[in-house]
Amino acid sequence: MQLAPLRDYFERMKMRLDENAAVRFTARMGKSSSKKKSATATLAPGDDESARGRLLGAATHLFCKNGINATGIDAIIHEAGTAKTTLYKLFGSKTNLVHAVLESEGKQWREWFIGAMESGGGDAQAKLTRIFPALKSWFGEERFYGCPFINAVAEHDKDQKQFRAIAMRHKKVVLAHIEKLAAEMGAAEPELLAHQLALLIDGAIVAAMVSRNPGVADTAGLAAGSLFAPSKLKKPRRSGNAPAQLMAV
Repeated sequence: MQLAPLRDYFERMKMRLDENAAVRFTARMGKSSSKKKSATATLAPGDDESARGRLLGAATHLFCKNGINATGIDAIIHEAGTAKTTLYKLFGSKTNLVHAVLESEGKQWREWFIGAMESGGGDAQAKLTRIFPALKSWFGEERFYGCPFINAVAEHDKDQKQFRAIAMRHKKVVLAHIEKLAAEMGAAEPELLAHQLALLIDGAIVAAMVSRNPGVADTAGLAAGSLFAPSKLKKPRRSGNAPAQLMAV
């Protein structure tokens, strides 16, 4: 009759031992997990660069595809695979992230665009005629969503100067290179020619974005060709002692 109480006693002791073991195991796991979280929270410099690159890439894609105002922070961090705290640590705000995207995208686009004109060598006119074939190639890409600068200015308050200022800095670099080539080509008014070509470039970008037809670049290229006509170029200087009949030519 005394065996039943003994069995009960040993069963209670076993349960206590099991509970204590579980508590100790959980405590060890908690310490390990805590250390892991601490290590994750403190990003190394290399991790910062990796996270910055992923955030810039995600924001660039989403801003260009869906628009800046339509893209929230949660969508960006989801695509980038980072924490919201990481975004704010690296950029401070969504507005700063937008600025960083425009600066980064502008730099990459200018390097590509100027490189496309310059590749293959040739004279200045040959380089200028490469503008629209290069644009046609860009228009045909799956992720072509138009010019991020035109889009940014278009979807914000037109009195807001910050995006317009970034866009103008970008355009000035592009215009300066085109004007330099126009001068080398012997254009009568290099600055005017650069602005005429820039208008054709912007028009082609918007038309391609709306129509999804890369062929609009060909039409713009034909219009640009008329700007390279001999009558638009400087007349060669004549020597002061040139025959009268040549002076009349």
